[in-house]
This record gives sequence, C-alpha cells and structure tokens, in this order.
Amino acid sequence: MIAPHFIKTCGYLISTASVALLGFISWQSASQHPLLKLCLILGMVTSILGMFLRWLSYALEEHRGR
Repeated sequence: MIAPHFIKTCGYLISTASVALLGFISWQSASQHPLLKLCLILGMVTSILGMFLRWLSYALEEHRGR
C-alpha cells in the first residue's frame, strides 16, 4: 500500500511541475510586456511557494503525530 504522505508529496510535485509548464508556455507572449512578465513570474513563484508551505505544514503535522 502506498503511504498517504508519499501520495500527497507526489501531488504537490505534480502541481509544481504544471505551474512550471504553464509558465514556460506563457513566457513567449508575456516576455514582450514587462508587466505581464512580472505578473507571470510572481504568479509562478507564489503558487509554488504556497504549495510548498501547505506541504510543509502537512509534513510537520505528520511528524508531530508520531
């Protein structure tokens, strides 16, 4: 049986990869406009940071529960 922690970690990694892929696809059109480029970068960074913080809080709760 696959551990729930492993599944949740994989989910966050997949979400992070999807943010990177969508950012990569959008980069060409966004790079022509400084404001769009800034928004794209900030959106990617905040999305990945938010996923990391949610994963970290889950990991800390799991560790404390043991």
